[in-house]
Amino acid sequence: MRVRRSVVIVLALVLAVAGCGGGSEEGKGNAKELVFWNNEDNAVRVKATQAILDKFTQQTGVKVKQVAIAEDQLQAQIASASAAGTLPDLFGSLSLGFTHSLAADDIADPDAAAALVDQLGRDTFSERALKLVEVEDKPVAVPSDSWTQLLVYRKDLFDKQGLAAPDTFEAIQAGAAELKTKGMAGISAATKPGDSFTQQTFEYFAVADNCQLTDDTGKVTLDSPACQNTFKFYTDLIRGTSVRGAQDVDTTRATYFAGKSAMLVWSSFILDELAGLRKDALPTCAECKKDKKFLSKNSGIVTAVKGPDASEPSQYGEVTSFVVAKDGNVDAAKQLVQFMMNDGYVDWLALSPEGKFPVRKGTKDEPDKFTKAWNGLKTGVDVKEPLSANYPPEVLQALSTSTDTMKRWGFEQGQGKLVGAQLGELPVPKALSEALDGRTDPAAAAKQAQQDVEQIAESVK
Repeated sequence: MRVRRSVVIVLALVLAVAGCGGGSEEGKGNAKELVFWNNEDNAVRVKATQAILDKFTQQTGVKVKQVAIAEDQLQAQIASASAAGTLPDLFGSLSLGFTHSLAADDIADPDAAAALVDQLGRDTFSERALKLVEVEDKPVAVPSDSWTQLLVYRKDLFDKQGLAAPDTFEAIQAGAAELKTKGMAGISAATKPGDSFTQQTFEYFAVADNCQLTDDTGKVTLDSPACQNTFKFYTDLIRGTSVRGAQDVDTTRATYFAGKSAMLVWSSFILDELAGLRKDALPTCAECKKDKKFLSKNSGIVTAVKGPDASEPSQYGEVTSFVVAKDGNVDAAKQLVQFMMNDGYVDWLALSPEGKFPVRKGTKDEPDKFTKAWNGLKTGVDVKEPLSANYPPEVLQALSTSTDTMKRWGFEQGQGKLVGAQLGELPVPKALSEALDGRTDPAAAAKQAQQDVEQIAESVK
């Protein structure tokens, strides 16, 4: 789930639930028409996407009916359309959870996905992105872009105290402890139980310490030493150096933007806000009143983190994909995906560059074509500027390659169903909350999460 996503359903869901399939029967009978469900439901992005689709129609003569659906409505719409036989021909901007769910329900067409990846060139994609959309070593979708969780930190304060960049558990703990004062928290991170943002933030640290949801056999492993260590790290960090009370997506950002936190864990969607490009989410620190870009100038960006139980740095993030429906107009859908990942790709990334990193770096002839173009794309809402105008080359390089060190619970172990089910109930944030509140200790919280997820695993077998 993206940290910043509009819940506006742009193409009104007054279309009957079954009809929300966009009259897919029409598309199936006509090779020149197809229905495209777009999970990018923000009004501005829907309009920009339509412009891309219009170019496709001009080039190919294939008409595309775009239906934009908010993420929190998508599961219900898929279920209803599946029952009514009105599923679309193509899905776009689907998270890994939805991608694997469609594969498990035999809606996705893995043969179409594999053919598209081969045609586009497997070596032009991030290998990690492809791994995350594979089931039994075969892609079930074509990854289109990604966003990553970030640790943003006050580089000026770290440098002043001679502190190392917070890219390891040890450095994060040291920085948070050193910089915590009466008016400054060491870190601002999610703690609210029952909140997917808390799940994302915890998983960011969990995968960094090789704490996995399951092993390769599907056995739940949340009580492993690595997971118990992550529960302890997170509990100690928050209780010792953060602010009091339940923290969520809004309060964590507000604390950092007010200059009252030395570190923040948030998604890459914060990058335009951090640079003062959104009036509805401007930095409010004392220095920001004179220079709205003060924080972007004085913040460092960490993508991958390394915990003591891990052999290499990694981080949480999301890969979104195009999914061709098995029973739809497969040929036309494949044609559109080809276009979106070639001629339309830069325009697609431009919808939201701070949250759409290229997972296809370039073409066979121009290996870095799309990465280069992404570097110059303008981001922002009220003010639009290139990312390169606000962040140094090394930050952009880290962002554009962040997918390569991305890890997620469960997907590579073939546990997509379990991932989706436990995200629906969020047992990990609930168990974590008990440790944060002092009602239990971190080891007991890890064991409670283990038991709860095991029960969920039994229910989805």
